[in-house]
Amino acid sequence: MDHFIILIRSISAFLLLLVIARILGKQTLSNMNFHDFVTAVIMGAIAANLAFNEKMEVMHLIISLVVFTGTSYLLSKLNLKSRRMRLLAEGSPTVLIEGGKILEQNLEKNKLTLDSLNQTLRQKDVFDINEVEYALLEVNGQVSVMKKKKFRTVTLDDIHLINNKKERLPIELIMDGKLLEENINLNNAPRDHLFKVLTTQHKQISDVFYAVLGSDGRLYIDYYNDQLKHPVDIE
Repeated sequence: MDHFIILIRSISAFLLLLVIARILGKQTLSNMNFHDFVTAVIMGAIAANLAFNEKMEVMHLIISLVVFTGTSYLLSKLNLKSRRMRLLAEGSPTVLIEGGKILEQNLEKNKLTLDSLNQTLRQKDVFDINEVEYALLEVNGQVSVMKKKKFRTVTLDDIHLINNKKERLPIELIMDGKLLEENINLNNAPRDHLFKVLTTQHKQISDVFYAVLGSDGRLYIDYYNDQLKHPVDIE
């Protein structure tokens, strides 16, 4: 009987949290800020007690969930109406790099080390900190990066070039040493060109880890044996 009661309470807790998540909206999941984080932690604790703590009355726990849900929902609505309230509840972005200079005090205030900053920049495809003009720590914990002008990607507008050619998705030709016949046939991929490239490099299909025909029509091939004489890092 005790096991059955825990089962029912656990299912009820799950369904309640699911309903609450739907009420609070998708923004809570994709862009969690301070008040969303606090709400999630508290609701998780209440839901856990609802599922397993038989000493606490179910109605008391449900009332707590309703109160915190209502508070979070009301605060979200207030944030939409008032920027001052939004700043109090969510905070504001913090500048980590300005004009190419690292702001050490801001790193320290946000408990960020130089290693963690470099890791975040690498996740933004920035491997040289000298390329960064500005870097901001957003309220959701993500880092936004603006590169220096000379390191930014050139757009068609920059070179005043209009390309009306229809773009297409990349077509995978080989994966894990296996030729993807279905992809080639469905997309009329240039099979002869692929084999010609492999023959020129004295390779076979089994030597290829990954081959893809890019959206620009270029063929990219990665072999199992990369022949790197001095790899940067080996696990």
